[in-house]
Amino acid sequence: QVQLVESGGGLVQSGDSLRLSCAVSGRTCRNYAMGWFRQAPGKEREFVAAINWSRGSTSYADSVKDRFTISRDNAKNTVYLQVNSLKPEDTAVFFCAARYSYAVRTPASWDYWGQGTQVTVSS
Repeated sequence: QVQLVESGGGLVQSGDSLRLSCAVSGRTCRNYAMGWFRQAPGKEREFVAAINWSRGSTSYADSVKDRFTISRDNAKNTVYLQVNSLKPEDTAVFFCAARYSYAVRTPASWDYWGQGTQVTVSS
């Protein structure tokens, strides 16, 4: 089992930045991909970014690739999502997820999920 706990969300203004954290516990994630997804009210959960824990390779949704950065800290067993230049349309619950082996963009294919952290961006 893998446990994921997100933090770092909040209410910010357009143009602000946040750093979301995902603390990982349980099984080692060396063989996992870690991902961030988001779900806005009335919309489906969508892929935001992913990182391969061992190789450090990353991938991003086109809508965020110039503004968001995913990273991981092996010593702290934590995955981060740096979100810059926030826009009102970024308002959503952001979820951390883990998937054995490689990352895919389909939420249903991920194995473990955190409870989410709310990001609200005012204009």
